[in-house]
Amino acid sequence: MNAPEPIAFIRQHLIDPEVCIRCNTCEETCPVDAITHDSRNYVVNVDVCNGCNACISPCPTGSIDHWHLVPKSLAYSLEEQLSWDELPPQKEFPADHAAPVLERELPDEAIDDEVPQTNASESPSSTSPPWSAAHPYLHRYTLKKPIVAIVAGNFRLTATDAQSDVHHIVLDLGTQFLPLLEGQSIGIVPPGADASGKPHTLRLYSVASPHTGEREGYNNVSLTVKRVSADHAGQPTDGVASNYLCNLQKGDTVRVTGPYGDRFLMPNHAGSNILMICTGTGSAPMRAMTEHRRRLSEAGKPVGGKLMLFFGARKPEELPYFGPLTKLPPALIDTTLAFSRVAGQPRAYVQDRIRERARDVAELLRGDTFVYICGLKGMETGVLDALRDACIGAGMDWPALHARYVQEGRFHVETY
Repeated sequence: MNAPEPIAFIRQHLIDPEVCIRCNTCEETCPVDAITHDSRNYVVNVDVCNGCNACISPCPTGSIDHWHLVPKSLAYSLEEQLSWDELPPQKEFPADHAAPVLERELPDEAIDDEVPQTNASESPSSTSPPWSAAHPYLHRYTLKKPIVAIVAGNFRLTATDAQSDVHHIVLDLGTQFLPLLEGQSIGIVPPGADASGKPHTLRLYSVASPHTGEREGYNNVSLTVKRVSADHAGQPTDGVASNYLCNLQKGDTVRVTGPYGDRFLMPNHAGSNILMICTGTGSAPMRAMTEHRRRLSEAGKPVGGKLMLFFGARKPEELPYFGPLTKLPPALIDTTLAFSRVAGQPRAYVQDRIRERARDVAELLRGDTFVYICGLKGMETGVLDALRDACIGAGMDWPALHARYVQEGRFHVETY
């Protein structure tokens, strides 16, 4: 009897839908457009993926780093992956089968469980945290086992007649342990099901409170949430998670997952400066970092270096935390605001304000500084160009400085 023919196997790249936070980082990073998504899942096209691993390191959760040994003829299709609520188990192969022949080798990163370093010249953002950042806890609570928080407060931050409806929401964790750091995020699981009858996927929100809680000594956390009432094309639509959160009443319960994020963390060593550039709800992590420094200052503890903030919105009444922000002492934080829709005034964006203060920005970048950019994706190019111009005007080598900042965990970008 002839021996069975060897079966051609591949190591198929898959994304774990239980851990994925739908941030779109992998799809944006993939150089061959092998990653796509629908309203629920992000998936990898086995016919296009070349195993280059460009998507592995930027992923904030590790959901991207999964590889299954499968017969080439039975590789999971896009349709199958889009239907998953969780990864299927690795298939077992009968002992009487011929030894598998790998047509596509497993990348070294998947074998060694190591994460490749992204070339600084190819990425605008660091893939490692500041060296002095506290150790982050990750994925303590999952979709299958979320923590249940109770709404302690929900109030609107923007004016009642403002077009932008932004809320500050405080969640009480009771006696449950959810370790969070400034710059991390949590997942919110909206109740109900989508049009296909499947449970809604989780949405990610940056924490707006410091690691000691919204109120120090209380086990709580705060979020900054904008009610979504239109899609990217401007068509009317009700965002599932944002409307759910903005409509919450005191005493309601909320399912929470996380923590997420191990890079967008603040430095904790003495003398460290923080340059923060944000728009809208991108202010959440900046508020957390600023509040932490404020509490240290009031307690008479070493605060670190300087805080400089560039914060943009359409109008003052649409800028989250406008009142409290204007009351912070200049000795704590150097704040510059930019408004693009104030009657009788020229439009100004954060990049315009950076250029106006180019000398101060360049001087800060010469020192022990960490940069954080958070807000709408459209702000990235303008902000990077403004930082470049500020450095060039000061006789600095921007490409070299940016590359060093990225490599050393000093340059962090989170846009959506």
